[in-house]
Amino acid sequence: MRRQSVARAVNAATDTRWTTTELNIWTRPDEQAQRLGVLETAVKVRVTGREFRGRQEIVIEGGARWVTAGYLSAEKPSPEPGLGGECANGTSVPAGVSPNIRAIHAAVCSNFPEIATYGTVRSDGEHAQGIAMDIMVAGERGWEVAEFIRQYSSALGVSYLIHARNIWSVQRSGEGWRSMADRGSVTANHFDHVHVTTY
Repeated sequence: MRRQSVARAVNAATDTRWTTTELNIWTRPDEQAQRLGVLETAVKVRVTGREFRGRQEIVIEGGARWVTAGYLSAEKPSPEPGLGGECANGTSVPAGVSPNIRAIHAAVCSNFPEIATYGTVRSDGEHAQGIAMDIMVAGERGWEVAEFIRQYSSALGVSYLIHARNIWSVQRSGEGWRSMADRGSVTANHFDHVHVTTY
């Protein structure tokens, strides 16, 4: 690419985009490119609008650089859920639950603050032992919560999860989510909540 056309493209670049994942920064768009570093997720960059050989030209510190095309967005990406964070919606769990249940509540509450109902201690089964929790959430958001907990199952001390007539367990994790028999009602089939049992 000619220096003059590169300089014109850089000077004319006014549009911005957000990185949607970590991206390698390259000196050029071809096989002679050298890797200069990495752009983190959710970084705002100026774009020239030029693409070549599967790479997209961006402007960093006044210079032309290249990243893999297809990973820049007009909208800032939402942060991925993670562990940590504050529970700011006023919910809590009772003193009689295990540390793992406390950790799950904190993680879910900080990442999904709209969820306000958690079932913990009751008179039967694992709930009576303080090692189980029902997180009252349904539909697509229920699956997001279930997948979030599954992703962090080791750190949270999860033994198994149930949601929407499906079960996932650490012991049989290689099988993924497994279908369960119909128990007869929305609640018994866990369509209106995510059940978590911990160690």
